[in-house]
Amino acid sequence: VQLQASGGGLVQAGGSLRLSCVASGSIWLINAMGWYRQAPGKQRELVARITLGGSTTYADSVKGRFAISRDNAKNTVYLQMNNLRPEDTAVYYCNIDYRESFSVSAVDAWGLGTQVTVSS
Repeated sequence: VQLQASGGGLVQAGGSLRLSCVASGSIWLINAMGWYRQAPGKQRELVARITLGGSTTYADSVKGRFAISRDNAKNTVYLQMNNLRPEDTAVYYCNIDYRESFSVSAVDAWGLGTQVTVSS
C-alpha cells in the first residue's frame, strides 16, 4: 500500500493550505484515516483523524482551524488548514488503518510526509 501526500508548502501566518493523501494498492477497507505532524526536535503527534463512519478527532491546538474529511470512493483524506500559525510548522504525515481483505486484521500504513512551513 502506498500513501501519496501533497499540498504542503510555505505560507504566511493566517493563511491556508489543503493537504491531500491518496492511498493505493491492495486495500479492501480503510477503517480510519488521519494526519499526524512532527516538528523538529518534537515527537510525532496526532493532528486529526476520521473514522469510516465520519467521526472526527482533533488535537486541541487545531480545533476550529483545521478540518479533516475523506472521500471513500477515492481512498483519499484531506486536511483543510486555516488561520495557520508558525507553530503549525512541521512535516505532516498521513496514516490509514486498513484491511487488505475480509479475512485479515487491520494494519497501519504511513505516507512519507509533506512539509508545511508557516512564516510569521
